[in-house]
Amino acid sequence: MTKAEIDAVLERVRTWSPERQEDAVRILLELEAAGTETYQLSPEELADIEEGLREIERGEVASDEEVAAMFHRAHR
Repeated sequence: MTKAEIDAVLERVRTWSPERQEDAVRILLELEAAGTETYQLSPEELADIEEGLREIERGEVASDEEVAAMFHRAHR
């Protein structure tokens, strides 16, 4: 998204009802706050990552051909 597109959307927001403008501001402030937080992995996510790293160490990785076949199936 370009600066001009952002400016255009914000200009349109100024024409909205006060209630919708309040909603827009609230949502934007929530997005802004969420962007500054550090994501905390859940114990399950951390366990999954650690298991994946162990699989890599054991050489349990997909070949280039297997990855290409998976993408081919997914994009049909």
